[in-house]
Formats: sequence, C-alpha cells, structure tokens
Amino acid sequence: MQKAIWKAPWCVLVSAACLLLPAASRLLAQAPPPLKEFSHAKHLTLGNVAPLIAGAIDTGTYLGKDGGKIRPFLNSGNPCQACHRALEESDAVSRANMPQMADCLVCHNQIDLPDSCEFCHPKGAQLKPVSHVPGFLDTHTNKKLGLDLESCAVCHGRKFTCLGCHLK
Repeated sequence: MQKAIWKAPWCVLVSAACLLLPAASRLLAQAPPPLKEFSHAKHLTLGNVAPLIAGAIDTGTYLGKDGGKIRPFLNSGNPCQACHRALEESDAVSRANMPQMADCLVCHNQIDLPDSCEFCHPKGAQLKPVSHVPGFLDTHTNKKLGLDLESCAVCHGRKFTCLGCHLK
C-alpha cells in the first residue's frame, strides 16, 4: 500500500498534505511549552490563588480565551483546584485539568518579549505558535488563518495593538 501512495499524482499528495496540516498544526499548538522548573510547594505557600484568577477574569485582565469557561471552577476552597480545575468531574486527568499560561500570567504579569519568556521557559524553547512561520508578518491578517487578537494577548499582553508592530 505504501507503493501506491508514492505512485499517486503529485497534486493528490499535495492536496492530502494540505488537508492534514491544519489538524497537525492544532495538535502541535496544544502541546505546552517546556518550563525550567515548577515548585508546587512554593506555590502552595501562596495559599488559594483562585480568587486572584477569578478577579482577573471578572475585571477583564485575564489573558486567556477561556476565562468564562473556567470561572465557575474557581469558587473552590481547595488551593490545588485554582490551577487544576474540574478534577472532581473528571475520570482521567487531561490537558483540560492543567493550568493555562494565562493563569500564570495573573501573577507573573511583566510581559516584555522575549526577555520575560525566559523567566519560566528555558532559553531556546520553541515558544512561537505554529502559525508564526516565515512570512507570517505578510499573511497574518488572512481571515482563513483563524487568528484573533485575543489569542495574541497571552504573549503580547492585553494592550497589544496591530500598530504597535506596524509602526516600527
């Protein structure tokens, strides 16, 4: 069967690749970037940070897209559930139960690219989204890419504007 694939016309192979690339991109985009280190013990000394995350969502300073979805889970007195939400409703731990980068940015909120990234992530870690390919600056306004300004906020901050880059 492998030989049949290689004998297929070039346009069929390209079409198949084009169909598979968006799915692969979404899977790659879901992989969390590596962290230098993380200490649960150190963060638990802060107490329950759920009210801080909830406050950021309520005031519109939360940098994540899913604030409305996670907000109901932040009323727990369990400090672990501030970051590891919906554990009681889960049969198995999944990505949905893991903290989002926007959760971290509620407290670690000094965004100064690229220097602030290295506070938590190792130097050289692949942090750019898969959409930021060569030529991204020329194509990023294409509606087919499905980008939105809100998704840019996690890295670029809430006050990020298009003209912030385009006037440089």
